[in-house]
Amino acid sequence: MGEHNKISQLDNLVLYDGVCKFCNSSVSFVLDHEKNDQLKFTPLQSPLGEKILSEHGLPKDYTDSILFLSKDKLYAKSKAAFKISKFLKAPWSLGQVFLVVPSFVSNVFYDVIAKNRYKWFGMTDACMLPPANHKERFLE
Repeated sequence: MGEHNKISQLDNLVLYDGVCKFCNSSVSFVLDHEKNDQLKFTPLQSPLGEKILSEHGLPKDYTDSILFLSKDKLYAKSKAAFKISKFLKAPWSLGQVFLVVPSFVSNVFYDVIAKNRYKWFGMTDACMLPPANHKERFLE
């Protein structure tokens, strides 16, 4: 994990399922629509991802949702997606207004997509390679 050995120092980190085609497309979407290149990325399956999962009490094979690490707090599912939307250009940044919706409501929709994402969109054999112009933002 090298320079990223202090998880508490990481901020604005998106953890995604690296073998999920939908998740990889979502990361590409974020990269294409981000305002200020503030986000960092790592697959859940990476050593860093597994360490973060472990430190936050999740199993190291967790792939149930996208996660967002900010100020040593880990957000999951729709809450993570809405937090990430804050970093996007308009109109996508408006997603953050849904943070006021209780998670038990917004996660209903999230869970339907998450449960079916492999069936609907497929899987890859390996984690995606980061685009050359964003390589430094992918921590592992």
